Amino acid sequence: MVDLPTEFLERLQGELGAEFAAFFESYDRPAEKAVRANTLKITPEEFEKLAPVPLDGEVAWEHSGYYAKGESLGKTIFHAAGLYYVQEPSAMCAVPELEVKSGERVLDLCAAPGGKATQIAQYMQGQGVLVANEIDFKRYGILKSNIERFGVKNAAVTCQSPENLAAFYKNYFDKILVDAPCSGEGMFKKEDAAVREWSLKAVQACAARQAKILESANAMLAGGGRLVYSTCTFAPDEDERQIENFLKLHPEYTLIKMKKLMPHRVRGEGHFCAVLDKTAGERAEDFRLKVKESDKKEFAEFAKNVISVELKNIVKLGDGVYSLIDNFPAELKAGVKLGELKNGRFEPSHALAMSLNGGEVNGVEVSEETALKYLRGLTFDCNEESGWKAVLFKGYPLGWCKVVNGVAKNHLPKGLRI
Repeated sequence: MVDLPTEFLERLQGELGAEFAAFFESYDRPAEKAVRANTLKITPEEFEKLAPVPLDGEVAWEHSGYYAKGESLGKTIFHAAGLYYVQEPSAMCAVPELEVKSGERVLDLCAAPGGKATQIAQYMQGQGVLVANEIDFKRYGILKSNIERFGVKNAAVTCQSPENLAAFYKNYFDKILVDAPCSGEGMFKKEDAAVREWSLKAVQACAARQAKILESANAMLAGGGRLVYSTCTFAPDEDERQIENFLKLHPEYTLIKMKKLMPHRVRGEGHFCAVLDKTAGERAEDFRLKVKESDKKEFAEFAKNVISVELKNIVKLGDGVYSLIDNFPAELKAGVKLGELKNGRFEPSHALAMSLNGGEVNGVEVSEETALKYLRGLTFDCNEESGWKAVLFKGYPLGWCKVVNGVAKNHLPKGLRI
């Protein structure tokens, strides 16, 4: 049983009334676990057949979500291949409410560690632009890694304050998710730190910060756009009252719905989300991307023997080479980093390998034993001809190796090795 704060229990008892006993008893049960199949790489039906962890039913509010069992859900070969994301089931409820359409401009304003950003990317299916932002630099690195692991081809990952973003993207986005930093009441069962750090003062501090973040989101949302606000807390000051106060300041918004998932009512630890449509306002014009034909040279030389698909908008930025999306400034790097130029030669990036399907790249298929060896950063024997190869497990890329004299030298980034 979680040792819950007294003031928290007193507040919930007043709010829930007769339901409080069931809510309190829910903390005797283990936290629910879930995974979300990456539909950029695999269909839910295929994932059900290949799933490396025991599945325990579908998550009602997300078609690619499954309850799962086990203690090492994030330590499998298929997780390294980006075929699924480990995510608390309640947290999957907000993104479907965005109703993302092909070609739209979408912002995940508080995106780390990347659960909702990768979920948004699945709905976008490579069309439009996704900006995934995180203000904390350490968490930004985790976000970037998860975007790469999922093979997202149309994202710009940024590390900015909401205020700085608002100055650049005025009236730009069609859809914005604000998964706001909160007091974390829905995390009490999973994180001891959430219990230790909770207080009524912390709730008020979070509410004040959330209000400021919402103002920045409003400045960036185009007229006719949709804003989804979510938290993993039950505090009305951070949830319902936050939205009520926002609507008083912004009559151009219409509240479509609010929903609160509670751990005694659903299979999940709890989440809140509100859906708001902006009925008035302008929509900014597209940015413009400039591409030079000469930027393709080194990558084209590498790709002719390795990659069987044509990548668009090849742009050099410093020593980096990128495949960027249309209608977006090159310096914001919305797309896939293909690799780097080192001493005049092109060296492919991990992000490139993860963005390709097995049939699109020259690769070497490995056994489970060799895949685990590769993920530990080791070399392995390989009878393929010399050169760059993707390492494939059941057809899914894990990263790059370079074959030299019958030995595959490991090029998996050190930070990703197990």
